[in-house]
Parts: sequence; structure tokens; C-alpha cells
Amino acid sequence: MKDIAMHILDILQNSVTAGAENISVTIDEDIKGNKLTVIVEDDGKGMDSEQVERVTDPFFTSRTTRKVGLGIPLFKQSAIQSGGTFFIDSFPGRGTAITAQFVYDNIDRLPLGDIANVFVLTLSSNPSIEFRLKYIYNGSVYMFDTVEVKEVLEGVPLSEPGVIKALTDMINENIKDLKC
Repeated sequence: MKDIAMHILDILQNSVTAGAENISVTIDEDIKGNKLTVIVEDDGKGMDSEQVERVTDPFFTSRTTRKVGLGIPLFKQSAIQSGGTFFIDSFPGRGTAITAQFVYDNIDRLPLGDIANVFVLTLSSNPSIEFRLKYIYNGSVYMFDTVEVKEVLEGVPLSEPGVIKALTDMINENIKDLKC
């Protein structure tokens, strides 16, 4: 994958497939600490300890439509390759949390990519799921929550093209403001 946002998209799709009703993404750019942390948490079906142990093996997948599952193994490889770490915490019936930490200035760290677009396209395609984005830049925090957005939209669907564009622009602008 060419950027971290694509890894996040893959993990978000896993959460949707796992039946999650709530999905949270935290991105923490800690320039002073020289680390970039990505956490994706859901309340989906979760995995038992054997599945957690095997899920980073590219030849293991719970899907019946194919014999390989590359998303999590490639995400782990990207984090480790940059000198970072990768953890999965999951319990059946309670959900999963995936944490990938990257060494920020490592030459092998992938670029972050278009987080806003990935996030908004996923939430607009899955309007019954509640999504939260917490973006932290050197301690400053931006929060996005679909519960609040749905209240403001008063019934206008998240899949409406104008809404998709407005939400993407809003997230991008708020992240840009954090970095100023």
C-alpha cells in the first residue's frame, strides 16, 4: 500500500465486516516524540486469542471468498519497517483495537495520505455505523463524531455528494488548522 490512509481503509472495512456499530480512529502525530500512532477500535464480533495470533499471517483469513488476508499483515509490516510497533487487542463479542506506531522521521515510514477522504467515504457508505475520528497533532486535538454531524444534518444522508465533499473539506481544514 502506498500510504497509511489505505491501511486504515482496509482496517475500517474489517471493522464493518465484523459487524461493528461503533468505530473510532485515532491518529496521533507526535513530532516532538518522533512517533506517529494510529489506533482503530471497534465493537464488532472480535477475535479469540488464536485468531489474534494468526491474523498477521498473510495466509490466514476468516473470509470464505479467498485464501489470503493481506491487510493486517501489510499494516504490521509497514509499522515494523519504520522502526515502530504493532499490537492487536481483541476479545470475542467485545471488539478489536489495532495500534500501529511508526517512527515519525524514519525514511521507511509511509506518508499519511488522505485521511479525510478515506474516513468520509467509509462513513458515507455505512450510515448506520457511528464513526469517530480523533486527530492529535503535538498535543492539540480535533474530534469528529457522526452522532453530532447527523444531528446537524437533520436527516440529510451522509451519502449525499454535497455532504461528502463538505465533510471531507471540513476535516481537511481542521487538520490543517491543527498543524498551524
